[in-house]
Amino acid sequence: MGQDQTKQQIEKGLQLYQSNQTEKALHVWTKVLEKSADLVGRFRVLGCLVTAHSEMGRYKEMLKFAVVQIDTARELEDADFLLESYLNLARSNEKLCEFHKTISYCKTCLGLPGTRAGAQLGGQVSLSMGNAFLGLSLFQKALESFEKALRYAHNNDDAMLECRVCCSLGSFYAQVKESMKIALQHGDRPLQALCLLCFADIHRSRGDLETAFPRYDSAMSIMTEIGNRLGQVQVLLGVAKCWIARKALDKALEAIEKAQDLAEEVGNKLSQLKLHCLSEGVYRSKGLQRELRAHVVRFHECVEETELYCGLCGESIGERNSRLQALPCSHIFHLRCLHNNGTRSCPNCRRSSMKPGFV
Repeated sequence: MGQDQTKQQIEKGLQLYQSNQTEKALHVWTKVLEKSADLVGRFRVLGCLVTAHSEMGRYKEMLKFAVVQIDTARELEDADFLLESYLNLARSNEKLCEFHKTISYCKTCLGLPGTRAGAQLGGQVSLSMGNAFLGLSLFQKALESFEKALRYAHNNDDAMLECRVCCSLGSFYAQVKESMKIALQHGDRPLQALCLLCFADIHRSRGDLETAFPRYDSAMSIMTEIGNRLGQVQVLLGVAKCWIARKALDKALEAIEKAQDLAEEVGNKLSQLKLHCLSEGVYRSKGLQRELRAHVVRFHECVEETELYCGLCGESIGERNSRLQALPCSHIFHLRCLHNNGTRSCPNCRRSSMKPGFV
């Protein structure tokens, strides 16, 4: 089956599918898959089969076709096709409640080089990741992913994506509410604080700042009571974002500075990165170039302090999908670098490197 005939059969299947003749559409697409040698056409028909089986609730079949689509995308050697196929693989695992796999595939999507489809599919990747975090009851990470998805939806006028994010936020709110009920029943103060913080973040993401501020105050009260300084940083970060939304930049900076002091006391580099990034935006809005440059410098210093580097080539670990080798002494290098080095002992500490583990 040639390229033109493949296109015609895919279109025929779509027309059948849209007229609710699902089984006939699946039959047409399956025949295309069996007979067509056109890789692009095969990729498209696999996407149709993934979507159809998802909407029919046949998630194992959905996963089967998503795996075949990945292999086709690799043959095509196109970043856009790879992004779409990894997203379908993430969604398949999300439907099957394989949440750790979902997160892993979503991270692979986000780590792919810039693609034309990135702006279109980035929000869907963030949504799928948020749903996976929610499935694992990692509420803060789930909300961060939902907020990213919502930004994609607003920036691209994607009403369908916005609707799907709002549905997920509804599930999120219900789960946090149930967790709050359990926390109150058992007198679990740390869980109460976490739930209050999540409630506040939800109201902030919806633009309901009047409700968000009291929730942040309540969360801060408990975080201070139990001595959770990292929790206090998260509360202050949310408060700062509220003030930024209200254009009260001086009050935002006040909250950021308090959070920065706490983050430095704790030594949490990730929080410091977020705060420096937020500060950059505030000082850029205020037109204060000297302060802006200072935070840009500190941001990059934090990035360097948190990155892992190969001890042989000096490249950052994680920038590419390179195989790593962990030695018994716990030092990690690119596998290719160790092969090129030609030694059987660790280049750092010179200990024997027998029985290595691969990452």
